[in-house]
Amino acid sequence: MLLIQAPADTTGVGALDAALNWLGAHPATGTVLGVVAVLLVAYLADVFTRRRVLKLVSLLIKRSQYHWDDVLYEHRVFERLSHVVPGIVVYFGVQLVPGLAADVETFVQRLAAAFIVAVVALTMGAFLSATNDIYQQFEISKTRPIKGYLQVIKIVVYVLGTVVVVATLMDQNPLIFVSGIGAMTAVLMLVFRDTILSLVASVQIASNDMIRVGDWVEMPKLNADGDVIDIALHTVKIRNFDNTITTVPTSKFIDESFKNWRGMSESGGRRIKRSIHVDMNSIHFLSDAEVARLSRF
Repeated sequence: MLLIQAPADTTGVGALDAALNWLGAHPATGTVLGVVAVLLVAYLADVFTRRRVLKLVSLLIKRSQYHWDDVLYEHRVFERLSHVVPGIVVYFGVQLVPGLAADVETFVQRLAAAFIVAVVALTMGAFLSATNDIYQQFEISKTRPIKGYLQVIKIVVYVLGTVVVVATLMDQNPLIFVSGIGAMTAVLMLVFRDTILSLVASVQIASNDMIRVGDWVEMPKLNADGDVIDIALHTVKIRNFDNTITTVPTSKFIDESFKNWRGMSESGGRRIKRSIHVDMNSIHFLSDAEVARLSRF
């Protein structure tokens, strides 16, 4: 029996070996090609996440019977979170680039990590805004608004996010920056003075039930006379009866007097006090004829 063995096809293997040998002889070109490959993969991952994954999420949300997920989608919470994907690809992909200097690799990883932290902070801000819209769908939101508290949390998230981003870029412990912020308390008190006053005013307004959304409020000093349409951390918006909008600082409702017509609206009536002038000469005792005439009524 005669056995004939065909030669193996080594064309592909040979081409790969030749390419590897050429890259070994030109390390700078290999590094550039590696960087381009990482950036290309990150771009494709971002496109795939936004066009495929987000589209699938949108279809699932439309078919869902709940409404809160629609609010999250409208505030672009999922869209902002999707930008984390290219940051993750760059963070781990830069380690695979051949011939890349260690300092450059570390710096790129810091940039990617700072980008991821910034995206997460922005996503949390959008989530807090969506939370306020979801809460406003309940009846309790008219008497207990939480928009001011959520804005305080959003400020804290953004400040901490900025601290972590700067600490990541400088390769420092974020606690060092936090301790530095503690030493600058006096400066922060001056910078955030209005925010602190507004927060205290918001707490007092909510606890004492001073104003609600929909109340008719009158503040003559500020030319505000209309319905409250929004209660935020720093401002309260009042729609006047000529459809103009007056923006009043929240702290003004604690510092100055104002008139709330809620009691009149809830009672279903309104007391009106008028002066009636009576001629004293017309007052006399009734005669028998006047008593008989008025008795008919």
